[in-house]
Amino acid sequence: MKFSIGVHQSHRPFGSRQGRQPPLGFPSNGERALHVIQKFLAIRYLGGVGRVWRRIPARLRFLPVFRRYGEHLHSLVLRFVDRRQNHSTAFFRNRAELELIRQLADRAPRGASVDIAVFACSKGAEVYSIAWVLRTARPDLTINVRASDLSQEIVDFAKRGVYSLRDRDNTNDAADLDVDTYRDQVADFSPFKFMSEGEKNAMFDRDGDVVKVKPWIKEGITWQCADAGDPKLATVLGSQDIVIANRFLCHLRPDAAEPILRNLSRVVRPGGFLFVSGVDLDVRMRVATDMKWKPVTEMMQEVHDGDPSIRDGWPFEYWAKEPLDAKRRDAAIRYASAFVIG
Repeated sequence: MKFSIGVHQSHRPFGSRQGRQPPLGFPSNGERALHVIQKFLAIRYLGGVGRVWRRIPARLRFLPVFRRYGEHLHSLVLRFVDRRQNHSTAFFRNRAELELIRQLADRAPRGASVDIAVFACSKGAEVYSIAWVLRTARPDLTINVRASDLSQEIVDFAKRGVYSLRDRDNTNDAADLDVDTYRDQVADFSPFKFMSEGEKNAMFDRDGDVVKVKPWIKEGITWQCADAGDPKLATVLGSQDIVIANRFLCHLRPDAAEPILRNLSRVVRPGGFLFVSGVDLDVRMRVATDMKWKPVTEMMQEVHDGDPSIRDGWPFEYWAKEPLDAKRRDAAIRYASAFVIG
């Protein structure tokens, strides 16, 4: 998950002005009370069912009868479970996704420039992973990456590209660096979890427990604080060949995530690619259908299943994705994580 949700939100407290009527569509007190009761019952129900579900062997959970029940449970999770920022990130967390990005960039002619924007860049792991893959595969290309996040603090940290290999409990001189590296990482989810020692040596210069991203990987990366919901975003950033908007829209309710997703697609130049994994599938499918995006079906299954942190949380985590069902008539538009934007 990403470090910040990528959109500013402001709310005026209901009833903050005497005699003020709630806007059209604002829930009444009775509706809010009903929702609170429904939420309480749903959470209790999910807690009890969860204990039973986890006893079912993993190989059986994807049988049709269990899958349909899992979809029912996940619908309750999406409706009632509170969403919050999840700031965990990791290098190479979805290798299939990185390979697909490489394949698409590989279509560029020799010596070309490829413009890429990465939103909710978090602590920089995804940005540096993409840059390393592309620069290693196509050193002839000029790779221009615009990396942004809503938090200036985290943008500054990502820009430095300096990390600790030790966990947050370290108390040596690099303790502050440890805190920043492991900030909000859940248990057993190190930023380096998916890296081999060879990949660490290839990407970093190492000094004891401190690693620094090699200078040649950092070349061509511009870091900035930006709001993914800014209507002027396309003007500020300019058109991009590839836009990466992964693993942060899921932390927003659908009515907030959908306009941001539409806004992000406008940053992609015609014929370019939008990667958007880690968002409610119904939201992504609705927007993709309405805006007539063309799904990229190459490696669709591999990318869909490529991030274990998203795949394994279904059906009880709101940020998790349902198993891919190739028999669905709308499978391509529902499960593709990358789209061609017309």
